Amino acid sequence: MVAKRPLRKRSTGDPHHALRDHVRELLRGGHAHLVFKDAIADWPVALRGAKPAGQPFTPWRLLEHIRISQWDIVEFTQSAKHVSPEWPAGYWPPGDAPPDAVAWDKSVAQVERDLRAMEGLVTDAKMDLFGRIPHGTGQTVLREALLLADHNSYHVGQLVLLRRLLGLYREGDG
Repeated sequence: MVAKRPLRKRSTGDPHHALRDHVRELLRGGHAHLVFKDAIADWPVALRGAKPAGQPFTPWRLLEHIRISQWDIVEFTQSAKHVSPEWPAGYWPPGDAPPDAVAWDKSVAQVERDLRAMEGLVTDAKMDLFGRIPHGTGQTVLREALLLADHNSYHVGQLVLLRRLLGLYREGDG
């Protein structure tokens, strides 16, 4: 089990500060499973497009699916102008392997950047977590943050499984 980070103390009048802190921690992960950064760390270039026998995905396909889905959730939450990709094809990359090492690194960086953006939305005391997103169909910022955390957690677990199946298990991989 990963050591827990202490919740931030706030002196603001925000009645939802504890909820904001808990959701931020859920987005960061690590209490019940490996965090994204650790699940994706040190993945050999030669295995980024590898598909273990009996598995439908490669590490690249999962990484890109996390990136695209998370980007879509964050952008939808922030902007009425956002247009989501076509479902389901638009949420997956076209190939099993990254076109180059730079694509992998850029994808990882965007996942981390978009995750910080959602954390920023959730922890902003001016953000109404429970108010309907005006351009949505009933969604709230809280719902989108929980969806993002749930989705990422599921696919990080798949990445951990692929690590094991590809012989990349490290102590502490869960």
